[in-house]
Amino acid sequence: MKLGLAIGFALLVILLGLAFYKYEKFIPNLAPIHPALSAQEIEEINKTKPVTTIEVFKQQRQLKLKHHDQIIRSYPFRLGFNPIGHKQFEGDGKTPEGTYTIDWRNPQSAYYKSLHISYPNPNDLAYAKQRQKSAGGDVMIHGTVPTPATAFPASSTYMPRKDWTLGCIAVTNADMDEIWQLVKNGTQIIIHP
Repeated sequence: MKLGLAIGFALLVILLGLAFYKYEKFIPNLAPIHPALSAQEIEEINKTKPVTTIEVFKQQRQLKLKHHDQIIRSYPFRLGFNPIGHKQFEGDGKTPEGTYTIDWRNPQSAYYKSLHISYPNPNDLAYAKQRQKSAGGDVMIHGTVPTPATAFPASSTYMPRKDWTLGCIAVTNADMDEIWQLVKNGTQIIIHP
């Protein structure tokens, strides 16, 4: 009886270890959450200090909304599953580096809401074409929780511990709400290594 219990316990530990290994990146990050901006604060920023540039610092995992040289707001994020280096091809798991624009938005995105980054530019397309590959596309800033799961109370502040996207920039859904209201189409986005 004791041997059977020990074997069962060992199997349970092994299964839990394998599950942790496979899904560890989705365990929530327990870092402190910054307080959300009120509707009045967002309106005031849009009137007096509208966002002129988004700067993304991949290594620091920080997205900064700026009014010229002044930082208006900063957000943590997660990247593609292969985050180091510039995106070159479809499926490489990288996030682009360089200067792009926010060129359209999707209020019914698979991951809550999304702002499209204008990747690939002509240089990106030429590089991929020269190597007879697709440059990819549909690189977005989006939320971290799929739209159908937003009914869960903790979904708005959920941030996975590790990078997981296919090349997008993922912020919490609560942060996506703020970014959605503060960033206009046509805003320049500079993505640093």
